[in-house]
Amino acid sequence: MAKPTPTADEYFTPLKRLFLLIIVIFCLLLFGLWRIDTPRVERLRMQAIDVVMPTYKAIFAPFGDLINLLDDFESYQTLAEQNKELRRELQRMRAWREAALQLEQENARLLDLNKVRLDPKMTVITGKVIADSGSPFRQSVLLNVGTRDGVQDGWPTRDGIGLVGRVSGVSRNTARVLLITDSSSRIPARIEPSGQAAIVSGDNSAAPRLEFIEVPSAARPGDRVVTSGDGKVFPPSLLIGHVAQDPRGRLRVIPAADISGLEFLRVLRALDLHPSPPDGDIVNAPIPDAATAAGIAQTPATQ
Repeated sequence: MAKPTPTADEYFTPLKRLFLLIIVIFCLLLFGLWRIDTPRVERLRMQAIDVVMPTYKAIFAPFGDLINLLDDFESYQTLAEQNKELRRELQRMRAWREAALQLEQENARLLDLNKVRLDPKMTVITGKVIADSGSPFRQSVLLNVGTRDGVQDGWPTRDGIGLVGRVSGVSRNTARVLLITDSSSRIPARIEPSGQAAIVSGDNSAAPRLEFIEVPSAARPGDRVVTSGDGKVFPPSLLIGHVAQDPRGRLRVIPAADISGLEFLRVLRALDLHPSPPDGDIVNAPIPDAATAAGIAQTPATQ
């Protein structure tokens, strides 16, 4: 009868037990050796440490690097979370900044409409915007004030912060205001602090052009643009906006007034201004006859 072939478990089980017994005996001997307090055993221990330590360092060096890598990864995660939190905080601060600017503008507008007077000699008439032009080719709004309130053609208008435009047509109950962004709007201006003269020309965009500057390089983005008072069409020192530069490098003016959200406007009762006559008055101006012209020409000679 053939003997049964031993299995792998039957073969390795005694070896496992023997190996475990050897490890236990080695640990006990090592523990006993470590507890003996004699000079000879101490020298033996130190020699064993000198032999084992380089190998120990070489074996556990990768583990140390791995631990350092894990620490660095945790630090990176912490920094990433802090960065996200700072970004969220920055977004909240930007939102608060926008809200604060809007409140500041609204507060300035309300104070200007209720109390502040631009010039002791200049009074104002406050009107409400009841309609806009509704056309991309003409930038204007309609106010609920007219000749019954003393409004005259050519008077400048502004909101609580900056210049909006000028009155370009008046009826008894309403007045049309031509905005500074309209293509037919031309405003003599002065750039501060350089003091250069310029013309703010509307082109039906949100930011009118800045033209005819004496030294364009001296005008920098962020400079204030105010009315110069030349031609006596607008009072001097009315804030128009700030200098900006478009992607093509052309200088423009960002209006200080909220052109897209006009609700109330102040019509400046400027009796000492001389607005330019309408185009029809210029084109259809009467031409003096020959006798009148001759009389005019002879007047200096007779004198």
